[in-house]
Amino acid sequence: MAIWLDHRSKVLVQGMTGTEGRKHTNRMIMFGTRIVGGVTPGKGGTSIVIEEDPIPVFNKVREAKHATGATVSAVFVPAPHAKAAVMEAIDAGVELIVCITEGIPVKDTAEFYAAAAERGVRLIGPNCPGIISPGRSNVGIIPPNIARAGHIGLVSKSGTLTYQMMYELGDIGFSTAVGIGGDPVIGTTHIDCLEAFQADPETDVIVMIGEIGGDAEERAAAYIAEHVRKPVVAYIAGFTAPEGRTMGHAGAIVSGSAGTAQAKKKALTAVGVKVGHTPSETAELVRSAVSHLHVRAAAWRG
Repeated sequence: MAIWLDHRSKVLVQGMTGTEGRKHTNRMIMFGTRIVGGVTPGKGGTSIVIEEDPIPVFNKVREAKHATGATVSAVFVPAPHAKAAVMEAIDAGVELIVCITEGIPVKDTAEFYAAAAERGVRLIGPNCPGIISPGRSNVGIIPPNIARAGHIGLVSKSGTLTYQMMYELGDIGFSTAVGIGGDPVIGTTHIDCLEAFQADPETDVIVMIGEIGGDAEERAAAYIAEHVRKPVVAYIAGFTAPEGRTMGHAGAIVSGSAGTAQAKKKALTAVGVKVGHTPSETAELVRSAVSHLHVRAAAWRG
């Protein structure tokens, strides 16, 4: 198994006829993702040929979903129109929406986040790299050639650190990796992923990448203490960040001890999470956790 996305998932691409949408549609198809259609208002009835196969374009998500049976939508729509695109997918009954678009106003995100939550739609993003279940499906912009299928579950605020961690642990492999994005309002949180990975029988070890600012990692630590029994390894970006400065897209300013990498590390280590100071050190902690599990399994079988 994997979480939320596998080889059976049928995917629409909203904005497929645009430059970014077309480029990443091609990459997703080359990975094996089942792209069944695109949506661009005013271009319905046309098609885009990729790998010699025509992919139909529809005017509306509801029309595309009815014709193809799609349950997933990847949103590559410019920020001014992203809210309308996501709301249309929600109204059409799409089960999983992956919004890659960056620069969406927080008010717009808050509105379509609330709509998705009310309808029970899984929303990933916005401003995120997407979700990949290696060897099965890839929705978004995560490079597909940096890791193989395995038993590590990864959730990350940072796109670049998602790629680095997948590269560092590519030989072990991943069940699913989710880039949740670092905007102030996001559809899927660390806790959502922790819950899903804990329930996934193919995930043995969970890796959580956070950033300075806010309290998402502290809340995740509280959740881990109560609900997660699998090994969790974490990395918090921003150990050297100066106080009072926003770093990257962390979405919050560090003030005093609140939101600092050290405060987050303290909360996580208090509940048994191993925290690395660098991505490479974090990868070594993951390797150690995986090795320990293998030793325990061998002893149990013996």
